[in-house]
Amino acid sequence: MQEEVENKTLTLIVSGTKFTGRLLKAAISKYMAHRRNVKLGKQRGRETPVVHRGRQTVQQLTRQNQGISNIDFQDKDIRRFDRIARKYGVDYAVRKDRSAAPPKYLIFFKGRDTDAINAAFQEYLGQKVRRASRPSVLERLERFKGLVRGTAEKVRKQVLER
Repeated sequence: MQEEVENKTLTLIVSGTKFTGRLLKAAISKYMAHRRNVKLGKQRGRETPVVHRGRQTVQQLTRQNQGISNIDFQDKDIRRFDRIARKYGVDYAVRKDRSAAPPKYLIFFKGRDTDAINAAFQEYLGQKVRRASRPSVLERLERFKGLVRGTAEKVRKQVLER
């Protein structure tokens, strides 16, 4: 048991005359850079490259040599689509196009994922239509305020009549 604890312990030796927060931050960042280099060295030593899944950059998507397609997406709420795309297991990349007046998004995906991306878009649009058909919380609140005002006036009249 003691050996397991000792193996998982990290020793970081920092030499300095005055130990400050900046010195600690610099030491930790150097250690993290070292760990990144070690990880990259291990990845380079592998025979097969690491395949990314889900949301990724356009460069990572093109490196997979699967053929890429894209779709224009003009909704600001891209995170809801992210959630649905992860559910369908689609490999995709999102790029924001700021040249248009309302910024639009380009969603790149693999050519073989067309059926999955279509299903994800259908589910996303179905959720959006359902949300649009529901009255907002503010509208419901105003309706209930009106109901409460009506009942409060009746109670006042009954108290005054007594």
